[in-house]
Amino acid sequence: MNQFLVNLFRLRQLKYVNRWVIFCLDLFIAWVASLLTLLLVKFVYEGLTVTPQLLCTLSIASIGAAAIGFALLKTYKNIIRHSAFTEVGRLAVASFLKSVLLCLFLGVWHFFPADVILLGGIFDFGATFFLLSFSRVLMITTYRYLVNNVNPKSEPVLIYYDPQAEDSSLASLLQQQNKYKIRGFIQIGTKGTFRLNGLTVYSIATEEDFRDLYEHMPFKSLVFPSQKGVQKEKDRLIVYGAHTRVKMLVLPPMDVLGKEKNRLKALPEIRIEDLLGRDEIKINLDEIRESLKGKVVMVTGAAGSIGSELCRQLCTFGLKELILFDSAETPMHNIRLELEEKFPQVHFEPIMGDIRMADRVESVFSRFRPQYVFHAAAYKHVPLMEENPCEAVHTNVYGTRLVANMAVKYEVEKFIMISTDKAVNPTNVMGASKRLAEIYVQSLSIAISKGEMPGKTRFITTRFGNVLGSNGSVIPRFREQLAKGGPLTVTHPDIIRYFMTIPEACRLVLEAAFMGKGNEIFVFDMGSPVKIADLARRMIELSGLKVGEDIDIIYTGLRPGEKLYEELLATKENTLPTDNTQIYRAQVREYDYQHVDHAIDELTELAIHVQKMDTVRMMKQIVPEFKSKNSIYEQLDH
Repeated sequence: MNQFLVNLFRLRQLKYVNRWVIFCLDLFIAWVASLLTLLLVKFVYEGLTVTPQLLCTLSIASIGAAAIGFALLKTYKNIIRHSAFTEVGRLAVASFLKSVLLCLFLGVWHFFPADVILLGGIFDFGATFFLLSFSRVLMITTYRYLVNNVNPKSEPVLIYYDPQAEDSSLASLLQQQNKYKIRGFIQIGTKGTFRLNGLTVYSIATEEDFRDLYEHMPFKSLVFPSQKGVQKEKDRLIVYGAHTRVKMLVLPPMDVLGKEKNRLKALPEIRIEDLLGRDEIKINLDEIRESLKGKVVMVTGAAGSIGSELCRQLCTFGLKELILFDSAETPMHNIRLELEEKFPQVHFEPIMGDIRMADRVESVFSRFRPQYVFHAAAYKHVPLMEENPCEAVHTNVYGTRLVANMAVKYEVEKFIMISTDKAVNPTNVMGASKRLAEIYVQSLSIAISKGEMPGKTRFITTRFGNVLGSNGSVIPRFREQLAKGGPLTVTHPDIIRYFMTIPEACRLVLEAAFMGKGNEIFVFDMGSPVKIADLARRMIELSGLKVGEDIDIIYTGLRPGEKLYEELLATKENTLPTDNTQIYRAQVREYDYQHVDHAIDELTELAIHVQKMDTVRMMKQIVPEFKSKNSIYEQLDH
């Protein structure tokens, strides 16, 4: 018995049966149908004599006519398990053609009277079509049985069904794999069942219905065909599954599937990023591609979270050359290997260097003459910069000024600076340093536009909130804590943040870069803010655990410089709409370039000599809205 099951499983692994085997099987079925027709005609016309010569002639005529019909209609070329209603029509036409040819042959040779031939033709068509259709149904039923029952290691799953999407193609994709056993579909609606493509659709209305279904028909996973379904059910089915400890899986995008040789053998589990994601951001790819095609582009901080994703997206626009500039050796090595593998046609140069080293920065600009610069290099971690304010100034302010000045000197067309929502009404050193960088870049751009400074570079600043999964962000930290068994640490029960995925943030950066004319600060629509405590709770639930029972959430108190919420616009600023509904232009205060340049000289001098208090004091003088929170620098605000 065990050997029989093994043989069945091997049969189940066959992709399809050879077409000539199907062709011969269909000929055999057509011959059997003709013999059955002869028996029926014999029953109706008792005087009909069946001789060996008649059987031989009928067999040759039937097989010949069927071969012509099947060859013309190509009924044997279809993969039977994927047969659709159109295939039934093809079988009907082929059966009809076979019966007509058979009748003509028998009529020409006068083997039977005309009325007998006509009745036999009708019987033959019916028998042939019925037996061919029945054989297809039998094959499909057998295949599905083997798929769903023979492999004991396969994982029982339900597939999310959206009646509006009307797409059940995921079922046929999963049926080709050894890993999954499809138990049916599930949807939210009035409780009940119906069938779709031979599988049962279970309709549930409440979480209790979900639990009942799970108890009566255990399944280990629930599979979503797309991210759209995940977003639609993030507060219903995904919550029900988390409470029942059912794994939530999602089909990767088709462009990812196309790159994977062993696709679908292990569907990825739904992550918290999938639940926080929003509708796809649409940008003007044609305009960006036209602007970047054949250009030399430089990315500072190219090995970081934002910088590396910018590089990946820039590689798709037909650049002449991509310059990767960063001081982090191992991350640079990793992004280099990745780009070499994914984009072998792109010429890029990984350059090790520090944006604070004037000679090194100038050597890169003089050698490669970039036409576009995306400035993503920065120190960004709030607690670290609160403890090391001089380094924050040296890198985020002085380093940005150095790169911006080199961009002007070497006639870069556009300089796009990546800023942060923490630069708005900053409460920490990191945010204040980024605001100072914004002020310098903007004042330089305005001075150039007014003719006060020589140059042609247009400066654009993009400002957005937290990016999901970036280095050091809260989600990777929570994952590490979950892997260790907890607890998950949150600074405050009411702390909220705006979130955006790294790819969509970079898409908006690219859009803003080519939308901007110069001097602008673009603010991104970050959607609705998310409570970090709720984020921790959802991550625990997605792991199949219960808060307070399996793992705890503890509150550690706000860190130095941290505030409960972030702002995207300062109180004295307004926004104007742009052509992209997810990008706004901030109307900000203008600063005199000479005054700003002189102030940053003094600030840099203090930072270089590591005079922490004096450095922060001067930052507050230049950025009066900088009010420290939960920090030793609060004393400077009085």
